[in-house]
Amino acid sequence: MAGIFKAYDIRGVYGKDVTEEVFGKIARAYAKFTGVRKVVVARDCRPHSDPLFEAFAKGLTESGADVIDIGHASTPMSYFANGSLGADGSVMITASHNTKEWNGCKLCRGGAVPISGATGIADIERMVMSDDFGPAATAKGSVSKVDVLPAYAAHVRSFARLARPLHIACDFANGMGICESKSFDGTALTFDSLYGEFDGSFPNHEANPLKTETLRDLQALVRANPGKYAFGAAFDGDADRVGFVDEKGDIIPMDFITALVARDMLASTPGAACFYDLRSSRVVEETIAECGGRPMMSRVGHSFIKDQMRQNDAVFAGELSGHYYFKANYTAESSSMAVFALANIVSASNRPLSELIAPLRKYVQSGEINTRVAGDPASVLSRIKAEFEGKADRVFELDGVSVDKWESEGWWCNVRSSNTEPLVRLNLEAKTADVMAERRDALLAMIRA
Repeated sequence: MAGIFKAYDIRGVYGKDVTEEVFGKIARAYAKFTGVRKVVVARDCRPHSDPLFEAFAKGLTESGADVIDIGHASTPMSYFANGSLGADGSVMITASHNTKEWNGCKLCRGGAVPISGATGIADIERMVMSDDFGPAATAKGSVSKVDVLPAYAAHVRSFARLARPLHIACDFANGMGICESKSFDGTALTFDSLYGEFDGSFPNHEANPLKTETLRDLQALVRANPGKYAFGAAFDGDADRVGFVDEKGDIIPMDFITALVARDMLASTPGAACFYDLRSSRVVEETIAECGGRPMMSRVGHSFIKDQMRQNDAVFAGELSGHYYFKANYTAESSSMAVFALANIVSASNRPLSELIAPLRKYVQSGEINTRVAGDPASVLSRIKAEFEGKADRVFELDGVSVDKWESEGWWCNVRSSNTEPLVRLNLEAKTADVMAERRDALLAMIRA
């Protein structure tokens, strides 16, 4: 059971590590740790999400907290409900993109502020493992049902500024992106859907747009209908992430989407801060600056990004994993807002999306390369830092070790370790293919030495 408590959420195999009994304990620990009195609780469409909801709600009400049940919902909807209903916290029961055997939950304080391993999950784990929940509540809480989908859809819809009608293709992977699509109703954005029926067994493919193989059906649909779709969107299981293909069915790198969405956001909020994760192409920083925004780099992980956004009053942030964060959604993800932002830009142009993306393909990226190391990953990072400190334009440790030699030699890299495995991850970008290959091979040799 201890292994289910992760850096950003709680997740494990249902019936083995994640059970109704465990969820009841987590609920009581969450209530004690946060002191919540009114909690939004939502769930995805996995068959076991319903009994887990009942167990969590029981644990909360027995702790004296009132439960606002918003039913089956996307994770962005749960964040919206948390903020708009003035709740003290929210719980989203989901295992995101994991396969049908898995389940878990994402925990927040009021205002959709996430609880991570460093800000509470470890404390909740200790309470659960020691059965330390304090005295029983003198009065039980209640459960009330609220349908937030109409309000959420209307909220997202208000960000649509389409200059002309667009038709797109959506792969919902039988998950909660179906809820997000209600935001498109009544707008100039229409869509055809793949796998648009709720089925938490995910019978067609894994609901994870970060894996390129899961985009094949969407690519095939777009390519089979040339000229029909402005672009395609693929949602993950709980719809807090979305991936895109252009009108030709070609996959668009998620950092390029960050650049385009930032462009749309800055059109209405000039001068605002926009964050990008440190693995993103240099072109993202350049695009934000060209659009009059303040480009700001963040470390990887939603809790870090959201905290940095709040500290700097940022309007938007994008992560290489397909998370797109909006100040307007309580500084949390909204996949449908990202779709609208992209649609706004495409509809205002007389060029297709592939041509809007083309100027962003300026540099050469290695992609994320993982190396399993025998020793301590921290020692690898120390070796990289020692090698380049004093020799690079700058070396910094926002997340792992970043080496910037962009001005002097035309390349930069980030080397960081995994939170859960003995892996070291390398991301490198250069101005030319030759420099990228040369530096990639040299860095990998150092990592694997």
